[in-house]
Amino acid sequence: MDKRHFLGAAALATAGAAIAAPARPNAGGPALLTISGAIGKPNRGALDPALDQMMHKQKITFPAAHAFDFSTLAAMPALAIRPTLEYDNRQHSLRGPLLTDVLARAGAQLSSQAKLLLRAVDGYVAAVTPAQANAWRFIVATHLDGKPMPLGGLGPLWAVYDADRVPEMAARPVAERFGACPWALYHIEVQA
Repeated sequence: MDKRHFLGAAALATAGAAIAAPARPNAGGPALLTISGAIGKPNRGALDPALDQMMHKQKITFPAAHAFDFSTLAAMPALAIRPTLEYDNRQHSLRGPLLTDVLARAGAQLSSQAKLLLRAVDGYVAAVTPAQANAWRFIVATHLDGKPMPLGGLGPLWAVYDADRVPEMAARPVAERFGACPWALYHIEVQA
């Protein structure tokens, strides 16, 4: 058998098995979302200034955190929403787990005084309360129009809600509805 053909077939079989394999919580893929602060179920240690460069440069620190990979988030029960987006003024389908469910998985301690700092890779930070996250039904979107969101677009994760269904936001122009919704979400700090 031709060595290249054999290696190519083996690579395709491995890729196919990886795609067909059921998602397992924290299956070991790269972390896409880190939750720190007032949480009770950390699964990673302290911020490493040498290896956690982006978080370090954005002045994030923590003694422990909970990290999620894509397969863990995609395996959680998902909610689908269809907001009108400011980028093209059209409705799009977004799907992902409720933000409150993701926070619960990390053991977030959400008092009435708590604040959630939602941080994007570009450093943009939106502050929302747990009450807002719950009432507006924020999701951690993993899919846009049925496809995983790529880095360089709005993803791979986006903290977003269906602004068309929140009366105080639906009354605003579309361009003013998503200030609390950082795309390219990668870190959430739970402040007690």
